[in-house]
Amino acid sequence: MRVKKVGNVYQLAFMPNMFPINCYLVEEQQELTLIDCGLAGAAREIALSAKVIGKPITRIALTHAHVDHVGALDALKKRFPDAEVSVSAREAKILAGDNSAYMEDRGKPVKGGVPKNIKTLPDRLLQQGDFVGSLEVFESPGHSPGSLSFFDAGSGVLIAGDAFQTRGGTAVSGTLKLLFPFPALATWDKKTALDSAKKLTALKPGTLAVGHGRLLEHPLRFMEQAIRDAEQKQKN
Repeated sequence: MRVKKVGNVYQLAFMPNMFPINCYLVEEQQELTLIDCGLAGAAREIALSAKVIGKPITRIALTHAHVDHVGALDALKKRFPDAEVSVSAREAKILAGDNSAYMEDRGKPVKGGVPKNIKTLPDRLLQQGDFVGSLEVFESPGHSPGSLSFFDAGSGVLIAGDAFQTRGGTAVSGTLKLLFPFPALATWDKKTALDSAKKLTALKPGTLAVGHGRLLEHPLRFMEQAIRDAEQKQKN
């Protein structure tokens, strides 16, 4: 695992040179918020990172419920039993293993790895405008139907889950990058993903933090180019 810090946000990058999967610890005054949980087996290193920082994890928030973002949730909940677990209402169904296409999904099936045996239930269902510690919640569906992003206005860090990727080149979810095609293949709705990418870019983040790939500082021109690329490909 590789750790990189920007402002009050720590990126925990698992398998960064192979199949990068990122989690994020956001440092508050007395505590930590964990964004995403990685694959099963990541709990020990996440807990160790919190110990090194010297603060407990009191909140666990999920960008979405694909298995590479929630795999270690049960193990982390055992280590931090008082941590509040939060996710969007739509993703809570996926977290429970339900990959059905609901009316709100316009009949489009959920793609990607849906967890099968997660026992932890969310304590809080998030929606646009909520706060998780210092992080403001933004609904950013597309990669999955209930995806969320988290923005720290103080540091300018945007934790966007899989709304963008930076591995293999900066791309909007659904835009295929041959060097790392997996987020595109797991995207539920490309048009919705593009709309969400535009919404997040309008926040003008100083740092883009994604589920797959490196932290991207001063990311606006890369995000804007990724949007242009997605627009062009969706026209074809």
